[in-house]
Amino acid sequence: MPTKRTSFPLDVIEHQLAHAVRDPLGRAYNRTAHLAERRRMTTVWADYLDKLKADVKVIPLKQAEGAS
Repeated sequence: MPTKRTSFPLDVIEHQLAHAVRDPLGRAYNRTAHLAERRRMTTVWADYLDKLKADVKVIPLKQAEGAS
């Protein structure tokens, strides 16, 4: 379950993942539901990705003989 790895409530995660809602009124509500929490979640995710990118160690690979 996603909430075991994050501090975000499951309903906020579901809204952020934009799971489909069939009726137009429900879709309009979903765009604004939990907006502040969803912004924070997006920032946390971006920070996590930036950290992964900064901490990455690239190992050069040797090209096989005869490969182009």
